[in-house]
This record gives sequence, structure tokens and C-alpha cells, in this order.
Amino acid sequence: MIKKTILFIFFILIGLASQAQSPSADSVYNQYLDFNLARFQGEDQDKIIELGENLLPYADKLPEKARINFYFSVGKMYEDNDQHNKALPYYEKVAIAVPDYYVVHRALGYLYLEKVKEIEGKLNASANDKALNEQLTTAYNDAVRKALPHLEKAQACDPSDETMAIIKTLYKNLKDDRGLNTLDSRLKELSKHCIDILNDR
Repeated sequence: MIKKTILFIFFILIGLASQAQSPSADSVYNQYLDFNLARFQGEDQDKIIELGENLLPYADKLPEKARINFYFSVGKMYEDNDQHNKALPYYEKVAIAVPDYYVVHRALGYLYLEKVKEIEGKLNASANDKALNEQLTTAYNDAVRKALPHLEKAQACDPSDETMAIIKTLYKNLKDDRGLNTLDSRLKELSKHCIDILNDR
């Protein structure tokens, strides 16, 4: 009986300790404001990353719109610091939560396009290795298919000759005539719902 009581008290103390370590929602929101202020004031990149990464474990305590805005800012923070692989999952969270926010689609499209170009370089160098060439061709096609929907949403909402040329080139490289021929109608449909600013309230 004494052992059970001691164990019970032990687990209560562990629970209280973990609660004490977890900041309140108000405290997390204040950290979010500090992070935003540091970004807008052009603080040192290392300082911004430190503030952002300290907040990440508690982001679920932010109100939903603030959390989405925070994730976009974290993606931008990592992108600006050339940590593109770290930026991608946060941008993806935003794109899922707010699919009409074309700014995040532009970021994702161009980040995936970097992967396309990287694979393309390896593909061009592997002409003499049939097995490797086939493997890289599959990887290239997959990367292109990831980039295209994001580039198309960005193009639909904020047309750019450069982006349009890239989209058409990618479809030609895929030898996807159907995708190319239905591009205009797809862009027209995508252009009906465009968001260019995220609100955090």
C-alpha cells in the first residue's frame, strides 16, 4: 500500500513538473510577437532562428491563424538562411491549411524546382549508365510533378512570363501534351480563388 502511495505521489509530481515546464498560451503568444518583431526589425538571422526554433515546440498553443502565419514565417526564415529542406515542411503545412494562399505556392514551386534542376544536372551526367539514368528520370518526373501544381497556382493568381515559360518547359520535358493543352483552362479555374495576405487574427 505504501509503495502504491509513493508511486501515485511520484506520478503526480512528474505531471506537475511537466506542466510547470510548459509555457502558457499567453506566454507562447508573446514569444510569437517577439519573433515577428525581430523579423520586421531586421534582427540578426541567427537571433531570428533561435526565437523561431524556441517557439516551434509550443506552436500548437497559438490560435490557428497565428499558427499558420508562424509556420509561413518559419518557412521563410529557413529559406532565407538557405535551409530549404527545413523550409519545405512548414510551407507545406501552410499550403494545406490555406490552399488559396498563392504566395506559399510560389515559394514551394521554386523550392521544388531547385530539386528538379539538381536532378536534371545528375541526369545529364548519367547518359552512359542506363540503370542510373532510368532511376534519375523517375526522380526527375516525380520532382516536376511536385513543383507543377504550386507553380500553376502562383501563375494563376500572379501571372509571370518567367513562371509560365517554366511551367510549359516542364510539361514538354514530361512529354505531357494533355497537361500542356489543358493548362489555360486550369489556370483560369485556379485564378478564381486567390489569397495574397495571411491574417493572424
